[in-house]
Amino acid sequence: MKKFTTNSLMALAFTLATSAVYAQAESLFNGISLGNNTEEVKAKLEAISNKVKLVSVKDLRFPMATNTEAHLICSNIKTESGTIDKAIFTFADDKLSYIEAKGNAVEVFESTRKDTARTYLDYSAYIKDKLFLNKKKETAWILNQEGMHLNLFTWENPLLQKGYKPNTELSGKIPEFIKMGANIDDLRADLEAYSVFTNTEKLDGSDPNAQVQINCFGVDYFGFPRKIEARFGDDQLNVVWILTAKGEEDRIRQELIKHYGKPIFTTDEWEIFDNWKIGLRKDKPEVLVLTQELGLFYKKEYFKQ
Repeated sequence: MKKFTTNSLMALAFTLATSAVYAQAESLFNGISLGNNTEEVKAKLEAISNKVKLVSVKDLRFPMATNTEAHLICSNIKTESGTIDKAIFTFADDKLSYIEAKGNAVEVFESTRKDTARTYLDYSAYIKDKLFLNKKKETAWILNQEGMHLNLFTWENPLLQKGYKPNTELSGKIPEFIKMGANIDDLRADLEAYSVFTNTEKLDGSDPNAQVQINCFGVDYFGFPRKIEARFGDDQLNVVWILTAKGEEDRIRQELIKHYGKPIFTTDEWEIFDNWKIGLRKDKPEVLVLTQELGLFYKKEYFKQ
């Protein structure tokens, strides 16, 4: 049975980050902190921005939000280290949970750094602050711990795009292009087509059922672009992890019930659907998809059923 962890460089960094004492990169914005409520953040941003607009969302899409979702969109934000063109501050249940800044953001944040960034793909990561910079996109992200799990440094909030209209169709059905049992060479093109970008890693051998993992970033699932981890054993897709958040657990549960029926097995950590082919993981929020063969193997060897 595989250990339910990711073997990537960033996952290791994220694990190390949990025990660190963090500085607060977000304090650059007039002393705000992740976890602050909407009103106190709004007041502080109005003092340093040309324009501040509050957008409340009726149909929740942000994974961390359970009851309410809101966004503060700001322009020409003056900081002690320079002016940032625009930024968006996302609130889940009235707690600041995510920040994205564009235009002069990389230069402003790097000017305050005395430590050295780690590099992952096109990102410079200051792990202690959960600060990610992308020079090509001139964008900075500041995340909380849940945002790290969700890899939200690869998400660009569409509310910063002019004329954005959300897709009204929300579905928790497993995407059809995820064909369990398919050959890696046959499936790779689809994985790339439905992702913003992908990267491939060879696994460390701790999982006897898989040797290769394709990390797919920006795959749409239940109205939000996700990281999906597709694992291949003997070149066949046998495990898929869809990264989710605790706040949306019940919404996803209801969607899985809608499409696959009520769970056939339930514990504090798991709810299993569709004859052991789909699992809702609750201790570390994810949706698990398995081949029938591997699902029945896990039923016996891991779940002892």
